[in-house]
Amino acid sequence: MRRNLAARLGVWSAHHRKTAVLGWLVFVVLATVIGGATGTVTASDEEMGVGDSGRAAEILKDAGIDEPAGELVLVGARTADGWRDAAADLSQALDATGEVRGLKAPLPSEDGKDALLRFEIKGASDEAVDRVQPVLDAVAKARADGEARGISVYQFGDASSEKELSDLLADDLKKAEFTAVPLALGILLIAFGAVVAALLPVGLALTACVAAFGLLSLASHQLHLFETTYSVMFLMGLAVGVDYCLFYLRRERDERAAGRDAETALRIAAATSGRAVLVSGLTVMVAMAGMFLSGLLLFKGFAVATILVVCVAMLGSVTVLPALLAWLGDRIDAGRIPFLNRRAKKGAHASGGLAGKVLRPVLARPKFFAVGATVLLLALAAPALGMKTEQLGLEKQFGSDAPLSVAYQEITDEFPGGPAPARVVVEADDIGAQPVRDALDALTRKAGDGAELTVHEAAGVAEIAVPLPGTGTDAEAKKALHELRDDTVPAAFDGLDVEAYVGGDLASSEDFGDQLGKGIVPVFAFITAVTFLLMLFSFRSVVIAVTSIALNLLSVGAAYGVMTAVFQHGWGAELIGSEKVGAVENWMPLFVLVVLFGLSMDYHVFVVSRIRESRDRGMDNRSAIHEGIMRTAGAVTGAAVIMVAVFAVFGTLSMQDMQQMGVGLGVAVLLDATVVRMILLPSLMTLLGERNWHTPRYLRWLPKTAHEDAEPTARPHASNTPVQSVR
Repeated sequence: MRRNLAARLGVWSAHHRKTAVLGWLVFVVLATVIGGATGTVTASDEEMGVGDSGRAAEILKDAGIDEPAGELVLVGARTADGWRDAAADLSQALDATGEVRGLKAPLPSEDGKDALLRFEIKGASDEAVDRVQPVLDAVAKARADGEARGISVYQFGDASSEKELSDLLADDLKKAEFTAVPLALGILLIAFGAVVAALLPVGLALTACVAAFGLLSLASHQLHLFETTYSVMFLMGLAVGVDYCLFYLRRERDERAAGRDAETALRIAAATSGRAVLVSGLTVMVAMAGMFLSGLLLFKGFAVATILVVCVAMLGSVTVLPALLAWLGDRIDAGRIPFLNRRAKKGAHASGGLAGKVLRPVLARPKFFAVGATVLLLALAAPALGMKTEQLGLEKQFGSDAPLSVAYQEITDEFPGGPAPARVVVEADDIGAQPVRDALDALTRKAGDGAELTVHEAAGVAEIAVPLPGTGTDAEAKKALHELRDDTVPAAFDGLDVEAYVGGDLASSEDFGDQLGKGIVPVFAFITAVTFLLMLFSFRSVVIAVTSIALNLLSVGAAYGVMTAVFQHGWGAELIGSEKVGAVENWMPLFVLVVLFGLSMDYHVFVVSRIRESRDRGMDNRSAIHEGIMRTAGAVTGAAVIMVAVFAVFGTLSMQDMQQMGVGLGVAVLLDATVVRMILLPSLMTLLGERNWHTPRYLRWLPKTAHEDAEPTARPHASNTPVQSVR
């Protein structure tokens, strides 16, 4: 019988151990060294923009106008004008740093108890983060000196917030690495009861992540990345890397426990679990490719990162892992831990335990459990009907009690629109022409107090900073932005040969959301289509393909509902150290949809492949379902626990979007591995009966996939054989 690709790879690796292992190590080292030498290129603000705000940023970039990194410092006192001495001292200290330019006279608030210092960081805007530390130190000293006199000092700006974000992301990634890896190792120790068996999946997953990091650095020179991309890559790489190795290793050990010799056990693991890993990995990568259709640079970066790390992890699992297993042999059980390595006398294939207790009533009353599980998932998904999405600003990302968030709120309360004004960018062939200047002046006056006009004569470009009412991001600010875009700006330049666009933080957020709304339809259509085709090709069954998509959508819907309940409404948010923010990060729903469609294939392909394998051995549908679920329950449970643990770590990080991602993915995987795989999938397949495996006549040209070394099992002579009799 002709072996499938995974089997051929596994056999080759087992027979060429040194070549496979050394080749893997050389690949990892080269990818890391070359990637580190070339460095990573992050996306600029201009590249992130879409819509009118993106065109505004593009005009400034093409004109060679670098938007300086602006900073705001609020100096407050208990009495009117009580801030003057502190503001004067701070102004001198800021000048003394040598990093400040354009420092303006203090702007008093309406009640006279506060004043706003406005200035810019010297140098190019992309270097401001590296130059802002002396300014931060001067402000921190002024804050400490003023506490005894009742003076409060708050700072918020482009450079200070970006530095805080970069430092926090770096700290969070370290926390994730130092927490998730030991967690995964501990879970594997419990699952296998041996140190070597536990270290192998973690080691391969980590080396896959390291190699993918290097490859991503190379890719960033063609497709610039967001800072969060590496966190997403590590999250995905560790999860799928450990899962793929776990599936492969579990099957090999099960075959050994069943009495197979080492070579036969490895060949069967390669032909079955190895094939499932290839199908699953391919499905994940193709699903991730759907993010390219979003039209957003953020998702393109996520797509490249996840495709790279999944591809590397998949290749490592079907090449270097078989070589290591062949080299280790029975030494895979070295470092046995007392009380964790006990095996039942019947071996790893013995039924019973929690999975058996759950599965027996499910198969006995499939309709009841199918309806119950569906109702549960739909109930969890219900809050998603009222989901609100927005691009959470930095003040929400850090939490309401974070110093940066407090500073933003204090400045916004006293000087609405100050930290995040709208920016009207105007381009004309002759920006100095009298009609154009009159229109610019009139628009500036109409924008009200705080509006500032800057004209770049040589570039033919003008900018107007327009403070927005409210917090700068709330409904009042959004209403003002839409009026500015739809009415005020078009009316101001009516009849003039100019291009005028409105940008700024809020405008960028609104444009991003609009593009996201347009992009989600083609992305969803793409991933559902490719999932359907891959499942159809793998199992030659339309029913399996359709139910795969339906089960995935139920998991995704439940994840959406939980995210909405926790982060939009605040239900139980304090339990994970988070808080109610009134919305879900606007890129999160699409990201969770794509990732879960990919990740759920890990379990679905693994479980359904084992059911199909039993079916090919001659079992009836119900017996095959029982056999397949029971034989995969341990691996699926272990893989799910590891994935949920890794995602849970991200749910406890500092950034709001990382928390939402961790909770959303963690809940979905937990539900997928329990309610969906243990209850809904077997009950639904039982109800569908032989229709699960029917191949329509017009699809019988699809190639058949056989499982190697499958021992034939006598077909039970009646399809309604009691489940209890199946062993």
